Amino acid sequence: MVVDSSSIVSEKFNFKDSIKIFQYPTTYCFLMIEICLGVPIQSVALFMPQIIQRLGYSTVKTNLYTVAPNVGGAVMLLILAFSSDLLRIRFPFIMLGFALTCTGFVVYAALPDVQTHIQAAYFATFMMVWGTSAPSVLLSAWYNNNIAHEGRRVVLTSVGVPLANVMGLVSSNIFLAREKPKYQTALVTTAVFGATGALIAGLLGAYMLFDNRRRNRRAGVRTTARDVPTHKLRDGPSVPEFRWFL
Repeated sequence: MVVDSSSIVSEKFNFKDSIKIFQYPTTYCFLMIEICLGVPIQSVALFMPQIIQRLGYSTVKTNLYTVAPNVGGAVMLLILAFSSDLLRIRFPFIMLGFALTCTGFVVYAALPDVQTHIQAAYFATFMMVWGTSAPSVLLSAWYNNNIAHEGRRVVLTSVGVPLANVMGLVSSNIFLAREKPKYQTALVTTAVFGATGALIAGLLGAYMLFDNRRRNRRAGVRTTARDVPTHKLRDGPSVPEFRWFL
């Protein structure tokens, strides 16, 4: 796997060369997606008990009811990740994850009385977790698939992942105590971040698709990322042979 994904295996880190990853506009798209992903992940991870508590269960039962959505999230992660590998495409599955998260939070926020519609409300919590589990894995795989330079890959990952984690600062400040137990601001804000993440991922995927087709027209041959030798992918989009892994 290392040989297939790196132009030079165990390459010595060169900071000046590695930070050239920030010369590409797509880098900032990936980082914006990380930001949009961070808020739903942290909201679900930190505040799922508070969300489920609105259903009216006791403290012990509320904590027990958080188990099933998280197990469902693990299963959905495997389904989407293996499906993405099978079809050799990332961005539609990332979009699907964001869409599930957004839908889950919108449904939960839209219910006037969750205790009257308890089945729908509890199912919405499953959707929240479904949509946060898979994109976190697939997003890292997506931008690493497009970076054959080990140093640049390290730099982007070391910025992107902490950026998603630090969005816990947003999640911690949108669950307002005065809005308990509805937390309307938190639900709507998290849904907006999910929708924005899906939009950016879709636009970035569409751009990559367009750019691949443009490069193929110039070369006069239909080529995909899997057809290009890894060493030719090292310098990224600046070389004509480069093709995006979608």
